[in-house]
This record gives sequence, structure tokens and C-alpha cells, in this order.
Amino acid sequence: MKKTVDDSLAREFGLTSEEYARVVTIMGRMPSLTELGVFSVMWSEHCSYKSSRKWLRTLPTKAPWVIHGPGENAGVVDIGLGYAAIFKMESHNHPSFIEPYQGAATGVGGILRDVFTMGARPIANLNALRFGNPETPRTRQIIDGVVRGIGGYGNCVGVPTVGGEINFHPAYDGNPLVNAMTVGLARKDRIFLSAAAGVGNPVVYVGSRTGRDGIHGATMSSAEFDENAMAKRPTVQVGDPFIEKLLIEACLELMATDAIVAIQDMGAAGLTSSAVEMAGKGGVGIELDLDAVPQREPGMTAYEMMLSESQERMLMVLKPDRTEVARKIFEKWELDFAIIGHLTETGHIVVKHKGQVEADIPLDPLADQAPIYDRPATTPVVPEPLGPVHAPLSLDATLIKLIGSPDLASRAWVWNQYDSTVGGQTVRRPGAADAAIVKIEDTSLALAITTDCTPRYCHADPKTGGAQAVAEAWRNITATGARPLAVTDNLNFGNPEKPEIMGQFIAAIEGMGDACRALDFPVVSGNVSLYNETRQPDGSAMAILPTPAIGALGVLNDVEKAVGLGMQDGKAVVLVGETHGELGQSIWLREILGREDGPPPPVDLVAEKRNGDFVRQEILNGTVSACHDLSDGGLMVAVAEMVMASGVGCELESPDSGIRPEAFWFGEDQARYLVCVDNAADFCARAEKAGVPARLIGQSGGNDLILPSGVTISAARLVVAHEAFFPALMTR
Repeated sequence: MKKTVDDSLAREFGLTSEEYARVVTIMGRMPSLTELGVFSVMWSEHCSYKSSRKWLRTLPTKAPWVIHGPGENAGVVDIGLGYAAIFKMESHNHPSFIEPYQGAATGVGGILRDVFTMGARPIANLNALRFGNPETPRTRQIIDGVVRGIGGYGNCVGVPTVGGEINFHPAYDGNPLVNAMTVGLARKDRIFLSAAAGVGNPVVYVGSRTGRDGIHGATMSSAEFDENAMAKRPTVQVGDPFIEKLLIEACLELMATDAIVAIQDMGAAGLTSSAVEMAGKGGVGIELDLDAVPQREPGMTAYEMMLSESQERMLMVLKPDRTEVARKIFEKWELDFAIIGHLTETGHIVVKHKGQVEADIPLDPLADQAPIYDRPATTPVVPEPLGPVHAPLSLDATLIKLIGSPDLASRAWVWNQYDSTVGGQTVRRPGAADAAIVKIEDTSLALAITTDCTPRYCHADPKTGGAQAVAEAWRNITATGARPLAVTDNLNFGNPEKPEIMGQFIAAIEGMGDACRALDFPVVSGNVSLYNETRQPDGSAMAILPTPAIGALGVLNDVEKAVGLGMQDGKAVVLVGETHGELGQSIWLREILGREDGPPPPVDLVAEKRNGDFVRQEILNGTVSACHDLSDGGLMVAVAEMVMASGVGCELESPDSGIRPEAFWFGEDQARYLVCVDNAADFCARAEKAGVPARLIGQSGGNDLILPSGVTISAARLVVAHEAFFPALMTR
């Protein structure tokens, strides 16, 4: 056994004195360096969820269509015809600040592996991105690197990037968020899990060779940044999408045989987490011989090999008589294949290197005795009501300003760097519908997929913001005609050791849980990213806005019935849902008055379900030709987006609602949709019968948006204003 280590080194590795004392008690002695490394990564926030696990358990995770919920590499839901959709979202925030291109690229690579390790062929990527003040050079550098990294990896590996979202706020200046989501397709009777079984079965390493990149990436992702953040570059992994493509094909080919007992990707904490999790879930022991690990750098130590986060690697347990079949498949795809150990009955992980035992740790305590903290939390204080506000600009000037603002401007500059149609099954490209739509080849089925969150709402009122994020994702899927099935989440927050941050987290989880239960929309997978704070020169720490990003998936039984948001000529434009003119925390308030105050719009989950179910049924009945949910920017921005998506204009009617014009047109009331129909009277009569508010607000036609005042804005002028932001920003 190598020499032991002490409390001071443990603190450098991210363990507290109390946690280190627990390690010593478990081991019955001082740990070796390798053992300390194993404990430090497995007990890190990133791997153990020690601050969040208590609250995550409160989320609803089951439904008749859920095949596997949280606890596996990704969530699995039944989509019909014998198929399952497998999906998950994960963060690569800290790496993307340090090295934007590789941080984002390896974030995509990692989430792809989470999905195909379960037997699914990846069919779609999405992302949820948050950047700081766009006026700063560093933000522009991060945008450029992140977008190129996402596009570079996804395009090369041959999986379409079909959707996502982007927000800007100075709170993300030192800590951007890069959340990546992948959706895969599998036969529901061919799902592969990670629990190891069979004492004596071989443990096999496949994929790329192990290097020194990414060591302690998990613990780096579980700590605040400071002014020395850029020195952490060695903890950022380097990806190779071409190897990933080979790995996908080799794994799927092997999965068509009966060779695999269990399989796990080497993600955060690399070989350590994959070995510990596989053996721990299976209730067996595991012995590894690191001399057999394929290495690309000379002189690597046991510690380095166990903690390396080199990319494009997988760990498998195979049937003993099938190892040569597997070896031939991986050699055909020119990937490394090595038997590096076997399962035991000891209940320990034993690591050997150069004839010495470098680690011998009981597995159960690595998981069962990992710390679970019930951290102090303060209840968030919701802002006072907004009070009267007055518009300094006309409606047309306001609209032009809003659609060109950072949070509402066209993302075409971003989308055009992604291949959104590779594979030939993308039905609705980015910007064409409220959710991406991807067809299941050789069937009538299609998946609707989206990512959503409104961080400014979550900052003002985390519970309402958490509920709204789920509700908007449900609305976006519904607006295509799809039936929402399930959610994956990426919970991005600041330092949980601060009571106000922990209070935000708990409240957001409560809001999410309420919405998921009300909408029958379970959480089947997810990720928690904490300590998203950056140390300032004065010693203070700036936290991001609380950002519980929601990835959501729904199914269309008949893809031909899907609708987008582009208007058609000669239709009645109907507003579904109640309008009160909610301007608190709105884009209008921030961009026009320079204010970020007031409470966010309330979320009525009963109205969400009622209104959405009605709209979806109307779409499936064929009475709705276009649909768009209302969110950022409110009603007039939604109308403008429908006009820009099609080039077909719209003449709006005076609302005569008793609500001030700026509040009516730009308020962000929830549970609302805009639909294009042939007969407004019939539609509204059916809505009334269902208890759903609906009113005619305009007629489509021509090439102009005609406001109630008679002011005319051409569709072409809207597009110019909408598309200017990103090209101008990125050519400075």
C-alpha cells in the first residue's frame, strides 16, 4: 500500500475535516493517496448530490409510461410501437468558462455517452446556454467557443442539434452555464443497465486511451471559482467526436449480441465512478489491475488513472465466453479493448498497480455513508407588487426594440453553426415551432423536445419560477400537438452553504414538483450543478441567477398532425388564456425601463392543464394550423414571431380590455397560446364549453403586421430588427 495522507491534503481535495474523519473511521486506518482520491470524487457535490439529494427525492418520478426513472444513466419512457426514448440533460459549466470550446464539446460528448450506454442510438441534441453581459469581450469569447464546441462535436458525431435556448445576464459574467441534452431511441425490450453481476465476470475497458486530462474535474465542478480559475485548464477534458462516433457504433453492434452484463460510461470521476457505481449497484466487489489500462501518456500513477476524465471511454462487464466476440468488434472499429479486472464477492473495490495494492475500499460506505446535508435555508422574499408603470415608447418602437434585444433576438447565427438535419428525421428545425420535432424512422411517431427556464423569474420567486419552467416546457410541447411525457432537469445554483442559495434551491424544487404533479409530467433524469459562483476581487462571491433548466419530451402518434408557429394567409388569430397584463420581471420592464423588479407572473397550474389539453386536442382534430405559446415579451412579440416565421402578416384588433396597452401587449401572463384557425366563432364556442378563455385578436394576411393604431410594420423590417443582434455582436 502506498503511503498514507493527512487531513490537510484531504481539504485540498475538497473534503471537510469531518468528512475526512469519516473516511478514516470507514477505513480503520489512514487512507492512501489513491483511496483519498476515490473518496474525494465520489463524495464531491458533483457525484454524491450531498446537498440536494434530500430535496430531489420529493420530485415525482413515476408514471405508467416511465420505464426507468432517476438512478440510471438517463431516463427511459415508453413512446409506443415497442420503442423507448432515452434522454438526459447535464451541465459542463465550469469547464466551459475555463476552456469554452473543449468545455462545451466534451459536455456534448458526455451526455451522448449517458444515452447510448443504455442501448439507444442518439437522434437529437439540445442545449440551454446562459451568458454574461454581451458587451464584454470575455462574454463574446465564451459565446464563440461554446457555440463552436457544441457544433463541432455534434456535427462531427452525426447527431442533429435541433433546439435550445440562450439567456444573457451579468450574473453569468464569471460563470456561464452550458447544459447539454441528448435524446436517443431504443427498443424498449433492449435497455442496458449499469448494475454489475456475476462474480468472476471480466471487467472490460473500451474506447480511447487514458491520459492526464480532466483529473479532479468532478471536484473542480463542486467548488466556487476565483481569480485563478484559468489555472484550472488541466482539469478540462479534451474530446474527439470521431472516436465517439466509432464508440457509438461499436457499442450498438455489441449490444445486438448477448455479451453485455452491465455497461457504464466513464464520465465525471472517470474509472473511479464507473467502477464504483457498477459494482455498488450490483452488490458485488470489483478488482482492477491498472497495468492493463490502455494509456496514452507514460508513467501514469494509479491515482492519475483512477481520476482521469479522458473522454470517449466505457466500462463493461461481459459474459466470460463472449469476450473474444466483443474484442473483435472493438478492434474492427479501431478502438482499444482491454480486460482490466473482474467482479468479486468481497464488496470492496481493490485497485492494483505494478504489483501493489493502491486502494482497498468497502463499496457500500462510498455510497451509503456519503454525506447527506440538510443545509440551513432561508425562505426567499418575494418582491412587492410592481405598481403602475408607464410606457415611454410607442407600441411599434417598443416591439422593434424588444425583438432585437439580447434575450429575444434571432438565434439564427447560433443555429446555423449546428447541423440540425443530419439523419434526415428532423421535421421542425430550430425556430420553426415551439419544440423541435424529430420523426421516428419508418413509423408515424415523432418526438417533440424542448429546453426551458426563465432565470429572472426564479431569482424573484424561486417557487413560482420553478413551476413556470416546467409549465413552459409542457406548453411548448403541447403547442406542436404532442403529448408531454416526462422531464429531465439541470439544476444550476450558487453555493448551497449559503442559506439564501439553499432557500432558492428548495423553493425551486417545490415549484417544479407542484407543476410536474399537476401536469402529469414526471422527472426521469437530471443533474445538479452547485457552487456556480465566482470570487470577485473584493473577496465577495457573485452567484448566478437560480437556473433550474428543464428539458422535456413529448410524443406525437401521427407526425403529420404536428403544427409549427408560422402563420398562414387568411386565418383568424385567436388568443387562448386569460390576460391580466403581468409586467413584473418582464422583458418589457427590463429592456424599456431598465428595471428588474416586481414578482413574476403567477402560475395557475389548473389553467395550464385545462388550456393546454384543449389546444392540443384542437390541433389533433385539425382545426389549428399554427400555434405558439406566449412567454418572454408577451402577446405582441409572439405575434411578431409568428409573422417572421412565415412572412405572412397579421392585422391586430384593439383589445378593448381595460388593461393599459403596454401591459396587454407585452405582459407575460402564463397559460396562454396564439392559434390560427379557419373559424374563430366555432373555435371560441368550443373553448367556452371547455371552460377555456379565448378571444379573436386579429386576422392573418398580407406581408405586414398592422397594429391596432393603424401603424404598419413590414415582415421584412421585423426580420431585419430581429436578426441584427448576434451578427453585430460577434463581428466586433
